[in-house]
Amino acid sequence: MSASVPVGDTPTFHSNQAGRMIFRNSSTLRHSWADTLKVYREPATVRMLLLGFSAGLPLMLVLGTLSFWLREAGIDRSTIGYLSWVGLAYAFKWAWAPLVDRMPIPFLTRWLGRRRSWLLLSQGAIIAGLIGMAFNDPRLDLQPVVWCALLVAFGSATQDIALDAFRIESADIDRQAALAAGYQTGYRLAMIWAGAGVLWIAARAEVIDGGTYQAGAWHIAYLAMAASMAVGVLTVLFSTEPVRRILPPARNAAAWLDDVVIGPFRDFILRYRWQAVLILALIAIYRISDVVMGIMANPFYVDMGYSKDEVAAVTKIFGIVMTLLGAFIGGALSMRFGMMRILTLGAVLSSASNLLFAWLAGHGHDVSMLVLVISADNLAGGIASAAFIAYLSSLTNIDYSATQYALLSSMMLLLPKFLAGYSGTYVDAYGYSNFFIATALLGLPVIILLWLAARMHSPAVRSAQ
Repeated sequence: MSASVPVGDTPTFHSNQAGRMIFRNSSTLRHSWADTLKVYREPATVRMLLLGFSAGLPLMLVLGTLSFWLREAGIDRSTIGYLSWVGLAYAFKWAWAPLVDRMPIPFLTRWLGRRRSWLLLSQGAIIAGLIGMAFNDPRLDLQPVVWCALLVAFGSATQDIALDAFRIESADIDRQAALAAGYQTGYRLAMIWAGAGVLWIAARAEVIDGGTYQAGAWHIAYLAMAASMAVGVLTVLFSTEPVRRILPPARNAAAWLDDVVIGPFRDFILRYRWQAVLILALIAIYRISDVVMGIMANPFYVDMGYSKDEVAAVTKIFGIVMTLLGAFIGGALSMRFGMMRILTLGAVLSSASNLLFAWLAGHGHDVSMLVLVISADNLAGGIASAAFIAYLSSLTNIDYSATQYALLSSMMLLLPKFLAGYSGTYVDAYGYSNFFIATALLGLPVIILLWLAARMHSPAVRSAQ
């Protein structure tokens, strides 16, 4: 190994032997580029790539591709916007995260361990929901599709809880950025398959003399997606359970409730005290520009006249490749230069890229311009996501990894998903161009909070505290 040079940039907290949290820079050593890249070949990173695929598949199918299906079926934009509230299941996953963190599942936990048993159970729920969606037509009856989408979202959110804990417990803090990048890579590959793959299958399944909307084609596509969850199931079955601290049994129900439900939240507040307010505010709005804009992306493509094959090739394949590149760059830069700097870079780029969609809305149907816009937007999103996941991981206590990470990642989605529900109504009233500009402006408070967070963790400020 080559020599390492100390740097000090990224604030993280770790438990000492007494259980107290102490401040330490996660980038204490600056790794060489060769050492940095080696981590992507480690088994833990490969497992996270495959499990990331399992995590990315259902999210796209209930929030992204579903909106394209619904718009093609003639569902109005306002309804599509409100139906995006299905995604609030991800925002409230902290409510049942304590159960996933501590409660064993009969038979499964003894066989697979706590993390893998919950992963397998949640994957079963996702598969059942996707099959249910495949056997219903939203044009004839929207309600069954919504209920099945809720089942997929609930199963997916539960899978995220267990998977985040599995990732955090699989490696030390110095490798969390690489695991996050591996997770993002698998996640984005799944988005290619759940985005471009669904559209490609649906387009191929249409009969030649059929109309513009054919429910049977979508049914075949969603059945194929249900079968694709086998990637995650097999990875769980052939993985090993991460080593975890053995916890003493609770003396009574009150003690169990305090340890499982109240303890993780109390621990977070006691460790960060008044700084917790700033941290939670930053987490709550960091991805607000992307999340609010993303709900109307697929209806925008349909209304602009882009075909299934054009959307699949540009936004779901090429665009995801650019996101993968961004995630790789974000993970590597976070390890080398620190998360706070890359968090700020990602926030600025993500907000600015929404302005390109406003320009595209006035430009009209143009595939080459769509390629340019998607390239910039997805590259920025990949950089921001990799750094943000690593940042969230650094904030958790290993004793409560599932619950605390679920709380933090839920905070990230709650406000953006709620606002996104009104995106269709906003587009109907003011048009796509004004909508995209407004989503870009939503990123300004994020930059302010990042500046405050950087000052909070600067050497001068820490020495004064």
